[in-house]
Order: sequence, then structure tokens, then C-alpha cells
Amino acid sequence: MSVSVIRRIAAPKKALTAVALVAASAGIAMTAAPAHAATTSSAAQAQAIAHKMIPDAAQYNAFANIVKHESNWNVSATNASSGAYGLVQALPGSKMASAGSDWKTNAATQIKWGLDYMNSRYGSPAAAWNFWQANNWY
Repeated sequence: MSVSVIRRIAAPKKALTAVALVAASAGIAMTAAPAHAATTSSAAQAQAIAHKMIPDAAQYNAFANIVKHESNWNVSATNASSGAYGLVQALPGSKMASAGSDWKTNAATQIKWGLDYMNSRYGSPAAAWNFWQANNWY
């Protein structure tokens, strides 16, 4: 193998190593996420998804109040003492797998599960919010 071929192979590796070192020193993790993993990176995105899934304003507001108190719209919120997980603090979080295999990272999956839970247990998000106000949990 010629020296010029080795240099062409080594140069990109050196560049990638330099980028990784700069990223690490800046506290940025360089990881690859699976292409199929749908994630929600902000509270605003999760709220927009919930608005689409819950068109009734009163029901959306009730749902939003619960989520604000439970997780502050953080898809990966975890309760350190109980292990409850996600926007709606499912306990255990793996219950949300019934709504989709991407339950750990997908706001739409967590919202769907939360709505189903609120509707089946309380009749509606508004009724769940009423219960939450009286008990500080739902």
C-alpha cells in the first residue's frame, strides 16, 4: 500500500478524532440514534402533539395541567423514588408499551397511553384533573 493511500485513509480518521475530542471537551455526546426512533426533544413539540390528539379545549387543558404537574412536559421524566416515567408518569413506565414500542422516547405514544388511561379510569382528562386537584395524584 502506498504512503499516499495510507494518508488518504488516515486523514478522515484524524479529522473525526479531532471532532470527537472537541465535542467531548464541550460536553457534547456523539451518539447515533436508530433511524426509526421517534423522539420529542422539547416541551413545545409535545404540547403541539397533544393539541392535535385532544382537539377539545377543556380536555386538552385538563390533560396539560396534569402533564405540567407530573413531568413538566419532559418525555423522559423519571420519579427517583417510585420509578414513574414519562409525560404522564406511568408506573411502571413499561405499561406504555401497550401504546407503542417507542414509549420511552415518543411523546405521541405517551400521550395516547395517558389519554387511554385517563378515559378508562376517570372517564376523561377533565375528570382525571379534578381527581388530581383533590388528591395531588391521579
